[in-house]
Amino acid sequence: MMPRRLTFLLLLSLAALPAQASSQLALDKGCYNCHGEPPRRNAPGMAQLATDYARYRGQADAPRRLADKLREGGLFAHIAAHERLSPEECEALMRWIIEGAK
Repeated sequence: MMPRRLTFLLLLSLAALPAQASSQLALDKGCYNCHGEPPRRNAPGMAQLATDYARYRGQADAPRRLADKLREGGLFAHIAAHERLSPEECEALMRWIIEGAK
């Protein structure tokens, strides 16, 4: 019985890793410099971004599409930090934001 409980707890703890990784990525890449609390200038806070992008939940290609826009400038042209993000980092951040940025 103990191994089954241990396996369950291990799997449960692993489920939180992507969110923690993306939160740390946002911190490491300076996203919170503008999107922290309080947000800087006209930048929305991370909670507001999560609310705004919640409409993309369930759309499998949304993180990639939004990551492409972030990397190319597009709607996010005023974000200087996006230039330092790899395509994979952009997609991980967008997925994290879409899922609630928690």
